[in-house]
Amino acid sequence: MVGIARHGRLKRSNPYARALKAVAAVLAVAVISASSVAAIAVWSLHQKVDDNAIDITDGDTSAAESQFESYENGFNILLVGIDNDATQSAAYGKRDATLNDVNILVHVSADHSNAVVVSIPRDLIVPHPTCTDTKNGDEFSAMAARPVNEAMSRGGLPCVVKTISELTGLIIPYAGLISFDGVVQLSDAIGGVPICLDAAIKDPAAGLNLPAGTSIVAGDTALAFLRSRKGVGDRSDLARISSQQIYMASLMRTVQGNGTLTSIPTLINLADAAASNIALSTSLANIDTMVSMALALNDIDLDRLLFVQYPGTTEDSDFPGKVVPLDAVAEEMFAKLAADEPFALAGTTPTPAPTTNLPVPVETSTSAPGETALPTPEPTVQALDGLTGQTAEDDSCVQAFSG
Repeated sequence: MVGIARHGRLKRSNPYARALKAVAAVLAVAVISASSVAAIAVWSLHQKVDDNAIDITDGDTSAAESQFESYENGFNILLVGIDNDATQSAAYGKRDATLNDVNILVHVSADHSNAVVVSIPRDLIVPHPTCTDTKNGDEFSAMAARPVNEAMSRGGLPCVVKTISELTGLIIPYAGLISFDGVVQLSDAIGGVPICLDAAIKDPAAGLNLPAGTSIVAGDTALAFLRSRKGVGDRSDLARISSQQIYMASLMRTVQGNGTLTSIPTLINLADAAASNIALSTSLANIDTMVSMALALNDIDLDRLLFVQYPGTTEDSDFPGKVVPLDAVAEEMFAKLAADEPFALAGTTPTPAPTTNLPVPVETSTSAPGETALPTPEPTVQALDGLTGQTAEDDSCVQAFSG
């Protein structure tokens, strides 16, 4: 394949970056004084991140080397939510193993003009690779067809990353692990997210009781909403993913619209909550890298931030109650991501691709006298059939279970 020449995206004046520099200046002054409370807080933040870091390379030297590829050229990061851990099993129900019930793959393009957030259903039937638990040395053989949420119990976060990397064909150098408690504290730090419901939701199993219309959800209520399956859609895991994507889209609109990244108190609270409740891969356990990635994602236009479900079906009789991949659709989507090519959902009006990264056309001829020169058509983004999702700009309401 012949590579296409790319021109760097023109950098926009970014108030968030300016605010970040101001914060850095303040912290730099604080660090000068060894007795400064702020300096101790910053050191503590770094220490928390370092102490919780996880090596996801699974002993793979080539994977370790790929982690040093600059995030400025685009990146893939896997965010994994676990259903319970040792400190919270009593609050959310005890299970024999910790499962990776939420698996979200984020791809940010090389020019930072667009991003795709892929939600992978916990019940998706996938092949599992061999994995080794780095904590105790236990080895796990490959499996042909099991739910993806079993990966966590077969070797922790490194095994989840390896499983989804082989499933998608993408290199995943960065990852983060968050528990229920982390979701509660992070949603509180942000100040809540507005969620629209087309009808009231009452889901005792998740502890959720919300009226129809728009509510600001935070803390335990936000967690209950994200966990609710019996209260939304057709009560399937795919319906829950749809409501989670509506939450994430609203979250992005909230962060971009309320000045989250320009408020020093909010930034400090958010950073502390993240450092205390998210275990990051060693490749990501650097505050400068985290902030730069957050700013890159924050700078993407809402209509170019796409949330999609991993294409699958629940109608396979061989796997009742599970989600079986639609391979052709999935392969087309991940081929686009691997080639860093934007795409849109079928049935939508694709947004023209940004022209700042395209070679400037050179005229080789002029129009004949009396003729009107035709304008150069804007490049468009291809719409892919078979995908379910929305953009961050879409403020749809969650569909409650109608019974």
